[in-house]
Amino acid sequence: MSDDEAGALLARKTWRTLEPLHGMVYFVPEAAEAYGRLGITGRAGYFASRAAPMGAVTADVVVSTFFNFNPDLVHAAIPSAWEVASPEALVAARFDAVDAAFRRLLGDEVVGSTEMQQAAGLARRAAEEAGRRVEGRPLAAAHAEVPWPSAPHLVLWHAQSILREYRGDGHIALLVVHGLSGLEALVTHAAAGDVPAHLLRSTRAWQSEAWDAAVETLRGRGLLQQGDDLRLTAAGAAQRQAIEDRTDALAAAPYAVLGEDRCAELRALARPWSTTFAQQLP
Repeated sequence: MSDDEAGALLARKTWRTLEPLHGMVYFVPEAAEAYGRLGITGRAGYFASRAAPMGAVTADVVVSTFFNFNPDLVHAAIPSAWEVASPEALVAARFDAVDAAFRRLLGDEVVGSTEMQQAAGLARRAAEEAGRRVEGRPLAAAHAEVPWPSAPHLVLWHAQSILREYRGDGHIALLVVHGLSGLEALVTHAAAGDVPAHLLRSTRAWQSEAWDAAVETLRGRGLLQQGDDLRLTAAGAAQRQAIEDRTDALAAAPYAVLGEDRCAELRALARPWSTTFAQQLP
């Protein structure tokens, strides 16, 4: 294995272990409650809270950076959310939600543990490196500008948020390079068998007509097999693997700062917490 391949693998392993620590904020009840106290309800809470580090941006900026949602869904939430609550208030509400969810799911003893402090320090080091490499990565840049919280469990969550958006920005760039729209990327994701098509379509609010049209377009490009089943062709599978491999490579630099041993330490520390949080994911 080359050094580049090893770095990419290190990035994937560490991201996959820690991702539930960030992703839980989209599903725990504490988040909806925190945004609701500001007067923002439903899916608007997701768009406004995740976009808030960028400031009071337009709907099209969110469409661009989030990439695979039906633009109508985004326009229903943005910019009207900024008239209800400021981006700064939403960033604070998100941290409040994370704090409450960590304490409920892990307990105060774990939250205040030495292990949490150690994990937070390691993750922050990687995230700060990501923050020094934000060219072409708008969501990562915005999240890296959010002031660091003081509590270690919030540091850990914020670090993973930066690293997650850093990886996601690189992934979107690759999808664009390969000529895939946001909807087409969702279809190929479903065709790979990782997530059910109905879940991807419903959570991103795509109507069946638009989804079916994207399927036919991808079949015409030789990326999907003909027939009733949604399956990638050999060319489609090769393209998807190339995108995934390159995504790992583009995400490698922050983890390289830690190195293999420190990344292994971080994964070992975070794994039991991630397992707990993964149970909150659909």
